[in-house]
Amino acid sequence: MVDVATLGTFLVAAGASLFMAWAIGAGSSGSTPFAPAVGANAISVMRAGFIVGLLGFAGAVLQGANVSEAVGRDLIGGVVLSPEAATIGLTVAAALVATGVFAGYPIATAFTVTGAVVGVGLAMGGDPAWAKYREIGTLWVLTPFAGGGIAYSIARLLRDVEIPERYTVVGLAALVGAIVANIEFAVLGSGDGGASIAVAAGGGLGGPSLLGPALVTVAVMALWAVVLAADLRADVDRGQRHFLLALGALVAFSAGGSQVGLAIGPLIPLSGDLGLPLLALLVGGGVGLLVGSWTGAPRMIKAIAQDYSSLGPRRSIAALIPSFAIAQIAVLYGIPVSFNEIIVSSIIGSGYAASASGAGGGVSGRKMAYTVLAWVLSLAISLGLSYLGYTLVSLLLF
Repeated sequence: MVDVATLGTFLVAAGASLFMAWAIGAGSSGSTPFAPAVGANAISVMRAGFIVGLLGFAGAVLQGANVSEAVGRDLIGGVVLSPEAATIGLTVAAALVATGVFAGYPIATAFTVTGAVVGVGLAMGGDPAWAKYREIGTLWVLTPFAGGGIAYSIARLLRDVEIPERYTVVGLAALVGAIVANIEFAVLGSGDGGASIAVAAGGGLGGPSLLGPALVTVAVMALWAVVLAADLRADVDRGQRHFLLALGALVAFSAGGSQVGLAIGPLIPLSGDLGLPLLALLVGGGVGLLVGSWTGAPRMIKAIAQDYSSLGPRRSIAALIPSFAIAQIAVLYGIPVSFNEIIVSSIIGSGYAASASGAGGGVSGRKMAYTVLAWVLSLAISLGLSYLGYTLVSLLLF
């Protein structure tokens, strides 16, 4: 039987986790996925906030386990986060992210939560998890270059007058289909692991072990290409908008899978004392993301859609494809990554492609500089405040 003190401290930590989930839903997973679509006038701000909340919830439940485990267990060694530590870390991180939401600047959520968890972990006497930090740092550093570079290349390709645009867009749809076929879903796996559509559907086709998944991947690619080609033949502009909205939906789903772990990860070491399964935490975190998206995301959607670059359908498509791919890599390997970093880098890359071609990308250098500074400061401030907060609480209570 669980004692009252343990239950009480867990409820306090859970409250901080829900606050964090709300802040993420309002400022990261809720605002970034459909921002390019809003910027291209493919969907309204309020409708985007509503849809992204539902998709984020689904992603949290179906794909949130890997990142949640990493945040809860892999960021610090030698100690298990106490209820007090989890509460302090989550509260500090949520306050910083919420400040970014109301100020109109997208704080990098992964930077903030990672700094907070590491800060309280070190204050508890834990050891730095250098191997995990190198893995995380590599993805964080590469994301702006990979996301921005791929978005730039796709945007330039879409502007290539020698290749008909509808062929390029259909080819990109096939590429997205290949990614969709090979991302993991919890409901398709057995036991604690997930499985992809390609593996789940291709496992019974016989032949070499890779043949079945490869055939399923090709079939999904063809389906995406054929459907979009038919849509483009009916109306090119409408077909592009539909493709853009489909990409936004995929990014929103991926955001839920990636970002929910930042809210509930610190609760994982505590849930064992209560016998709570990870699925229960994922559902709770998903609800927090959904409420945050519905109540706070519209402000940040507007900021990202309008303040960084003047977006059209082609630039938006170019921004969302690398965002989807990078997010799924992070989910697969359980790496906490900031969706703001991913999407803003991709938007900037696609904007520069337009500038290079003389179309006027409208990239705001001043906004970029402030955003990067906010990212760096969010990591340093959250680490310092969490370390100091836990140290002070320990002196007062113990």
